[in-house]
Amino acid sequence: MVALPRAFTFHVPMLLQGLDRFPRCTILVVGDLMLDVFLWGDVRRISPEAPVPVVEVRRESHLLGGAANVVRNIVTMGGHARVVGVVGNDTYGAEIRSLLQQDGVPCSGVITVNDRPTTVKTRVIARHQQVVRVDREEVRPHDARTTQALVRALEAVAGGSDAIIVSDYAKGVVCAEIMDTVRLLAARQGIPVFVDPKVTHTDLYHHVTVVTPNTQEASAMSGIAAVDESALETAGRTLLEKLQCRHVLITRGPEGMSLFEAGAPPFHIPTVAQKVFDVTGAGDTVIAAMALAASSGLGMREAAALANTAAGIVVGEVGTAAVDHTRLRSALADGVGYRV
Repeated sequence: MVALPRAFTFHVPMLLQGLDRFPRCTILVVGDLMLDVFLWGDVRRISPEAPVPVVEVRRESHLLGGAANVVRNIVTMGGHARVVGVVGNDTYGAEIRSLLQQDGVPCSGVITVNDRPTTVKTRVIARHQQVVRVDREEVRPHDARTTQALVRALEAVAGGSDAIIVSDYAKGVVCAEIMDTVRLLAARQGIPVFVDPKVTHTDLYHHVTVVTPNTQEASAMSGIAAVDESALETAGRTLLEKLQCRHVLITRGPEGMSLFEAGAPPFHIPTVAQKVFDVTGAGDTVIAAMALAASSGLGMREAAALANTAAGIVVGEVGTAAVDHTRLRSALADGVGYRV
């Protein structure tokens, strides 16, 4: 047993047993699918045309992003995933389908539309630092026809899922009708709903199981600037009451995470990251690990601790990263994050 703040302890073998049950868990992810493109190179000079660096590109990589990165994390951590989302009728949309299928994820819930492109985020990386990001996207709400197709897809693939994740990047998929459908299906099947939120959609997230904002999002969603520990606790409690959800997990970067639940004191988990190169996709890793851990039979505090360890791994990588089951198991076995 290794002590943590607030007199709470974790039995590491229990966390490992939960992790080893991940292959029995199936998580449904609904949200905004993206493709993350990385151009890797070196900077040796400044452009004569403008005071900007010239990046000599050495290689290019394409990875699942947004809600699709949540799916990827579920798979790499050993779980099974289903997905509902939208891609454009273009080569990038076809590539997202191909990458999902390579991970063994069925694409029957992926809707192709003709009225907008696939969301693509291109990052230029030079010497382990991001130089610029270029976004190709449309963020207007989907029309009624596409929304109805998404609802039908949810109803078709939800059966047998152990949890539902809503990965909201505010690109048009998540709306009142989708959230109503998610809550209905979850209640019918008796499974939890985890939401990675966007501030503009705060009012959509009522009566879910867990919401996972970062500190800035929690401040905006609650109307309380979380500038210190006391204000953070007020913001967390306010969100619990405002959204009528069971848990709020605020991810705090270098300060770790804080879990709020009704009728209990807030539970703070210190960060485990040894180095931070890139926080791209860290929220995707957190919510994937939380949903898998809770579905594997762990309590929400244990699930948060496991997710905290996974996040500590992923921020040490450059680019959109996913946590491998073996590496996560090794970190947990070594007691990473539980020595304070």
